[in-house]
Amino acid sequence: MNVSTYIRLSVMMFLQFFIWGSWFVTMGPFLDSNLGADGSQIGLAYGTQSWGAIIAPFIIGLVADRFFNAERILGILHLAGAGLMLLLFRATSFDFFYPYILSYMILYMPTLALVNSVAFRQLDDPSVTFSWIRAWGTVGWIVSGIVISSLSWDAQSEVQEGLLRNTFLMGAISSALLGLFSFTLPKTPPRIDKSEKIRLRDILGLGAIKLLKDRNFAVFFVSSVLICIPLAFYYSNASLFLIELRVENSAGKMTLGQFSEVLFMLLLPVFLKQFGVKKTLLVGMMAWALRYLCFAYGNEGSFVFMILIGIGLHGVCYDFFFVSGQIYTDSKAGRAHKSAAQGLITLATYGIGMLIGYWAAGNITDQYKLEQGHDWPAIWVMPAGFALLVFFLFAIAFKNEKVAYEG
Repeated sequence: MNVSTYIRLSVMMFLQFFIWGSWFVTMGPFLDSNLGADGSQIGLAYGTQSWGAIIAPFIIGLVADRFFNAERILGILHLAGAGLMLLLFRATSFDFFYPYILSYMILYMPTLALVNSVAFRQLDDPSVTFSWIRAWGTVGWIVSGIVISSLSWDAQSEVQEGLLRNTFLMGAISSALLGLFSFTLPKTPPRIDKSEKIRLRDILGLGAIKLLKDRNFAVFFVSSVLICIPLAFYYSNASLFLIELRVENSAGKMTLGQFSEVLFMLLLPVFLKQFGVKKTLLVGMMAWALRYLCFAYGNEGSFVFMILIGIGLHGVCYDFFFVSGQIYTDSKAGRAHKSAAQGLITLATYGIGMLIGYWAAGNITDQYKLEQGHDWPAIWVMPAGFALLVFFLFAIAFKNEKVAYEG
């Protein structure tokens, strides 16, 4: 891989996650304060991510693996997404907001698999080099959070005034930029011959479903679904949790998690090589349980350090489970179904798992709503206990193996 390719892939990752980070974390407080949404409605809004992930394999499996270059589809999806972000910027009610956020996430979620597919195709040994490219995505998320806090859009008074609405405008502009930039990315053509007969499983984007015949991968797939149930609590509740505790510059403080993500992203290749994929995934799962316990027993006073530790654990939580899982999936996929394999694991994690998780998080958050705020300790111990359960099930069922690419 030459320097030009590295730079282009890094810019792609930076913009991909800058877009997401520009509005996703703060959507909960925006809906709560500016559109009058309750916990269930906020859960519905975050659940659109899951519907997008469920639909993603259909788009990836049929289109990207068979008919069109991945980078061209990426550009078209982001340009269309920019238009939908502008409509979200103008939303004045949840009924207006919801159909547009659903449409947007149906377009955005396939792009997560597409950027991975474009990057993996350019790398000789992704288990070593992919994390260096992916780290720029985390930098993009960090920068978006810093921009939000530096402009004080997430301050308690500004949230009430509705300035968080501007995050959707920022998302629209960055989405348009990536849409145009995508057409300059390295060519990533389909690997399935167009003349091959199209089967139903190709239309459904399930060309990689054969991976589930491998016992280890099947255990990994099911565990991915389960661990994303507690993960949804973080994405839908963390920002609202910090704002209710009156933690200053909450969006900026949440970027501590992304700073740690960069650090552990760079350590990931070493960890995978030395300890194998099982221990790497287990460390990620355990970190989720520890994070929620820190949130449950921390506070804005003398135990604020526990909340900061919980945020800082994001690097371990995300890198050691999600990024290592993407690398593991790519190493197991056949040559013709690289994009479909990434779509399949996106279906498991951001799709099925988080759909259940957002539903559970919304209902549990409503159940523990108080006159002023929420009973956060009671809320956070639930995902902590569930993450521990998944940890033990995976430790028993998954047999260790090393990620290996054959030339």
